[in-house]
Amino acid sequence: MAAYGTYDYQMIFNANRNIIGANPNGFEEGTILHIPCEDGRLTKDSLDLQEQVALDEKAHENLGVPTSYEPPLKLVTGGGWEPFAGEKLSGQGFMVRLATTSLHRGENNRDYKVSFVNDWGSHTETLLPSGAFDVSIAWYIPDCTKLELLSEASVRRCTELDFTVPVYESVIGYFSVPGNKFANAQKFSDYEGARVCRLEGTFTHDLEEEGLAPPKIEMVHPQTATACFEALMNGTADVAGMEMETAQGAMNKMGLTYKEVVQNPNLSKLLTMRFVTHKANPRGRVYIAMLNRGLNEMRESGEWYDIVAAGLAEYHNLTQTN
Repeated sequence: MAAYGTYDYQMIFNANRNIIGANPNGFEEGTILHIPCEDGRLTKDSLDLQEQVALDEKAHENLGVPTSYEPPLKLVTGGGWEPFAGEKLSGQGFMVRLATTSLHRGENNRDYKVSFVNDWGSHTETLLPSGAFDVSIAWYIPDCTKLELLSEASVRRCTELDFTVPVYESVIGYFSVPGNKFANAQKFSDYEGARVCRLEGTFTHDLEEEGLAPPKIEMVHPQTATACFEALMNGTADVAGMEMETAQGAMNKMGLTYKEVVQNPNLSKLLTMRFVTHKANPRGRVYIAMLNRGLNEMRESGEWYDIVAAGLAEYHNLTQTN
């Protein structure tokens, strides 16, 4: 972190997932890491893959009316979740781009339509089960062997949704202001009594799996990441937990540095995002299989990494200049 900053840390993590393992804080002495190019590419051939993705997206824009036998897949995501999803980003965010590209890989050739609905709860409660949409991009899935620890909303992710192979692994950091009594918690149980900020409608199972849920903690649920950091600064929250990428972007927008806000050096979580369908959709598992075929091919070719690297690089540049 001290050497590369949050943006480069996630890029290095993505390039060394098999080496780092499940604990980003658990490096052993002598560990050798692969360092990506300054622009995030792993090899000089990466640009060719990115150009192919752009060509595929252009071809999609020029498609005519689909046949009645294979209507476009209806994909839904939420805005304001940069760099993962955002209407102003290239490909509408790198998670959206991973989904749409996978529909043209692995012998797939399926048209699609992407919509943004910012009420995340409505995705799984109404939009997917009613058939208004086929696939939601993207959701963290809890450890479904620990149902007894999970809230009702988290349990439903295990019991009501079908999901793809892991699409992206994000490091969740926990942030406080210097001097807050929770800033240097050594273990998750030390957060008992804290006011924890988490975006409305998003995940809480990282805390629930550690035995942290109301009334042991008080949850603060604003609509934006910047609102979480505002809550830290004005003292209405003790801890903000979110993706490292999202946190860094919010801090840049607010002009905050690691002098005003500190990341807990002892605690982090590695959570996995997946694309999901609802079990009520009779074609849901067919769509999951299609997405999996495309994603697996993209992993093997290196295209997955290049899409992620390009998305992170774009977001980094945007948050540095805004």
